[in-house]
Amino acid sequence: MHNIGKSLSAAVFLAGSVFSPAVADLSEHFKDRTITVVIPYGPGGTYDKYGSTFANHIGQFLPSKPTVILQHMPGAGGSKAMNYLYNIAPKQGFHMTVPLDNLVINQLLRPKRMKYKADKFNYLGSSNQTNAVLAVRTDSGVKKIMDAKNTQIIGSTSGKSSSTYLFSMFSAKALGLKFKMVTGYKGSSRSMMAMEQGEVQFTAPNWLAWSSKVPHWFTGPRDGGKGKPFAVAILQNGFEADPALPKVPMLRDLVSPKDKPVADFLASAGPLGRGLAYPPGVDPEIVAAGKAAYAKMNADKGFVSELKKKKLRLIATSGDEIQRLVVETMKSSSPAVISRLRKMVFGTGS
Repeated sequence: MHNIGKSLSAAVFLAGSVFSPAVADLSEHFKDRTITVVIPYGPGGTYDKYGSTFANHIGQFLPSKPTVILQHMPGAGGSKAMNYLYNIAPKQGFHMTVPLDNLVINQLLRPKRMKYKADKFNYLGSSNQTNAVLAVRTDSGVKKIMDAKNTQIIGSTSGKSSSTYLFSMFSAKALGLKFKMVTGYKGSSRSMMAMEQGEVQFTAPNWLAWSSKVPHWFTGPRDGGKGKPFAVAILQNGFEADPALPKVPMLRDLVSPKDKPVADFLASAGPLGRGLAYPPGVDPEIVAAGKAAYAKMNADKGFVSELKKKKLRLIATSGDEIQRLVVETMKSSSPAVISRLRKMVFGTGS
């Protein structure tokens, strides 16, 4: 995978040594306080699973070990929570969020609807990177991605700001596929349930969501009987193939040369992964303490053990690396690429 987290131990040492003089003041600031981690989707998804694991561990590495709780705030493909954190949430360091992996993409694609600036959030770190993966029911009549040129399939997603919607609709337009998307499902778990119940034939969250929730869909036969598995992965998007899916085609390898930059722009969501961020306006010393706490959490055996129990993998990235990635993606994304993606996904005038 496109692994950018290579200096975890150094980050822990540096953060601890540089900011230790401020611990006394920060201890008083965090004493007897409660930290709220805002989850941009409903319960059960990978944002929720990572977020609950963060909540179980991050507090022990913050000054005075504050209590940490979760608040689910689904809506608008996760953007409701991002807008809330940026514009409304208090800035004392008592509110965090598990930021959307497509935070930058949404802002650049739909600036009038996204009431935030992605580079102004304070990223504390990340614990995973993953590709978007489109999987379809094996009884849908679609065995490989190009079969959808002739057979229409219906997909489920939360909203038009979600990674699933952007990936699916761009793929449809770039490859000439017959996709129809149904929005309004609260997160990947509900989208998968719709697929299981036959309301739709496919959805396209990241591979982590598939592998942690329904791994049996891709291995054993349907309903425990004979025959094909329930679902098959037919397309992925990222910079490199996921190690678990070496034979599943990459979107960037199938699109025309003029659309490859667009596929790469969408792939920039992968390294953002699952982590924590403070809203803008939080005191720099509090942000530094949060980064140090996050780095220590990523290196903690108890945290790693809980991730394994939940079938979640750890690919650690420092907050500074995530911050750099966000800034560089925003600077390097050309207006032509953004305009083409916007037109292909939302049509003119969107």
